[in-house]
Amino acid sequence: MKLIVAIIQPDKLDEVHQALIDAEIFRITVSRVTGHGQQEDPELYRGESVRPSLLPKVRLEIAVNDGFVDPTINAILSAAKHGDGTIGDGKIFITPLEDVIRIRTGERGGSAI
Repeated sequence: MKLIVAIIQPDKLDEVHQALIDAEIFRITVSRVTGHGQQEDPELYRGESVRPSLLPKVRLEIAVNDGFVDPTINAILSAAKHGDGTIGDGKIFITPLEDVIRIRTGERGGSAI
């Protein structure tokens, strides 16, 4: 089991969500977050160039069984890019998931996902 965390641009959420549905990935958690990476977006404020410290992003958390890791990653990669890819399109983190417990039934492991 793996936990896939993707940080994407807010305007790509609908496209990524649809791509995940098309890949038969239905269980996701979405959070609105702020962050900053390599992008350089200076803004003009009272005549001075100011770089924003935090920009709006969307965080997706998806717990998957090992067989769904590649389809999930491919769906996110195909839908989250702007054109051929631009700075700020996001990142995908993949971490091992030790255990999952469904609260309603107490079921554990891959079947609880």
